[in-house]
Amino acid sequence: MAFGLAGAAVAQDAPPAPGPNPDQSQPAPPVETPPPAPVETPTAPATTEAAPATVAPPVIPAMAPDQYMGVPEYMLNIDLSTGGRIVVQLYPNVAPNHVERIKQLARAGFYDGIKFHRVIDGFMAQTGDPTATGQGGSQLPDLKAEFNPTPHLRGTLSMARAESEDSANSQFFIMLQPRFSLDRRYTAFGRVISGMQYVDAIQKGEPPAVMSRMVQVSVAADNKPVPPASLLTETVPAPAVVPTVTVDELNAPIKQ
Repeated sequence: MAFGLAGAAVAQDAPPAPGPNPDQSQPAPPVETPPPAPVETPTAPATTEAAPATVAPPVIPAMAPDQYMGVPEYMLNIDLSTGGRIVVQLYPNVAPNHVERIKQLARAGFYDGIKFHRVIDGFMAQTGDPTATGQGGSQLPDLKAEFNPTPHLRGTLSMARAESEDSANSQFFIMLQPRFSLDRRYTAFGRVISGMQYVDAIQKGEPPAVMSRMVQVSVAADNKPVPPASLLTETVPAPAVVPTVTVDELNAPIKQ
């Protein structure tokens, strides 16, 4: 499957007027990149033989803010190779099934080591694909969309999907800058409330020459410690060495 397409914790405020049309001189929204052959549904990850079925959402009672805001069970710790931990407030009140999926995958260790394979400066950073190609995901069934009015502000986390609205699985993206044209088109499920500087430091590119990664992803209630500093680093290739030209070489006669 191919997927595409943060910060205070209060992301339920009404967003400003939408920005320009994303089809006019703006990056394409996050998508789970469609496979080469035209198909009606996204192809499954390499580890499966068929695209997973969509999960019908159960009926979940609405949650009051004091039931999830600042509650460790609904907060995510993401330790990045860019140097530190970001803390995410999840929003089970608007996207309960997506929040449960993220927590389930985090507790299974699925996200540990996964890279940011598509990062557009001034737009968003996308991750959650174990193949780092934009076409991978988990072996769990796809999720039914839970589009909601949460605005795509700087730091918002939202699910990537293929063309089908009900194709989100494991990939998600973190907004680097607001993009309100994504509202109600992608399922926003949380927002970064600390450590945004580590998100800003994620290597840019489509794909980046060096991919930043999520070293460890955990539910805050599980109290997992931050990994050693030696693991929260990236190996960036040294710039090519350009040979120096001496004055003598510039003045040397041309060899016949």
